[in-house]
Amino acid sequence: MDCIKIKRYYLFFPDKEKTENGYKPDARLRFRIRWDKYKVDFNVGYRVKLSQWDKHTQRCRVKTVNFQKQSARQINRTIQSVENMVENVFTSFELKGIVPSPNQLKDKFYFFHDRKNGLNVKQEKILLDYFDKFVETEGDFHNWTNSTYRKFQSIRNHLEEYDSCLTFKSFNNAGLVKFIAWLRDEKQMRNTTILQELSFVKWFLRWATANDICHTLDFLQFKPKLKTSQKKIIFLDWSELLSVYNHEFPSTQKHLERVRDVFCFCCFTSLRYSDVVNLKRSDVFKDYISLTTIKTADSIKIELNNYSRSILDKYANQKYPNNRALPVISNQKMNNYLKKIGKACGINQPITETYYKGNTRIEKICPKYKLLGTHVGRRTFICNALSLGIPPQVIMKWTGHSDYKAMKPYIDIADSVKFEAMKAFNK
Repeated sequence: MDCIKIKRYYLFFPDKEKTENGYKPDARLRFRIRWDKYKVDFNVGYRVKLSQWDKHTQRCRVKTVNFQKQSARQINRTIQSVENMVENVFTSFELKGIVPSPNQLKDKFYFFHDRKNGLNVKQEKILLDYFDKFVETEGDFHNWTNSTYRKFQSIRNHLEEYDSCLTFKSFNNAGLVKFIAWLRDEKQMRNTTILQELSFVKWFLRWATANDICHTLDFLQFKPKLKTSQKKIIFLDWSELLSVYNHEFPSTQKHLERVRDVFCFCCFTSLRYSDVVNLKRSDVFKDYISLTTIKTADSIKIELNNYSRSILDKYANQKYPNNRALPVISNQKMNNYLKKIGKACGINQPITETYYKGNTRIEKICPKYKLLGTHVGRRTFICNALSLGIPPQVIMKWTGHSDYKAMKPYIDIADSVKFEAMKAFNK
């Protein structure tokens, strides 16, 4: 294979850390590499004073020391060594005619680093390097959706923002407590969100343990006591649903009418957004729709009722990309429009949200229309089906739920069903 030339750009810089009054006086020194369509950051392993950093030469000013009493000469020598090693890495790929991926570049860099310094490569890699490998391997194995990849990218961003030099030893019991406190105080997360993020971090740590990478096992027994409240299930009752379904939009708001129709179709079929956006005309039959769900890969058959059939008939002669059956727009735009639709339809019942941040109980009251989103469609179907007296086992056939545990929250709020049942004692 012919040699190639890879254009690359290097940047050493202090990664400033914000405080209430500006920035800390020193920062971690990072090395950023850009090439082709890729970007990779390395931690050099030093902190430098902002006042002593020369951004033009990308070196510490001579005859200075950082707060750890490390000299500019020592730090600058390391900077040059790291740059030379990365140059060697790129040269090795150029000779093979290969444009490396970020993981290939990192692996080769640590190989050169190991040979030069005689260090254990596993000890040199920081936690974030393994996190990238975890996402790559687990994502391929479990066939993650784009939303799952985005979720783990968000978690990675939090880990890097918390401490870009994290190691597995950082996540002992005391380290986990500090991380949770940071999520609460710096990221202003609710307790429920913190627990969810912690569960994903533990997934990563279990993977690292299984691969003989992580040897700090405190996380296995780590169960923080964080107060939580049961999240309210937001849905439209039958009268609210019909008011939305029958609402007349002016000719200037046809986009809202289309969003309303797609949303109502979910309310009358139990489809998730991911499934309605993927619904093809070939999935639609005379009396039912048949499809394989995106989230769980379940094959489901949902009979059509008068409402869902009328919506399909309304758009039967229209053509949409990928042979879609309905005019579905992006989830984000649809969520924004649904709030406007709910407000226009008078869906303004006050809803009290209760949640905790640390030990602080917070109550927030807002009109129901502000809580509307595509997820409300599926919940609306389930709650109204229960209210109409349809047995849970039948509903589960439509929704794809595999056990009663997932249905229990909906059964608990079907107050109108319990109210009607109690009337049997009045005979």
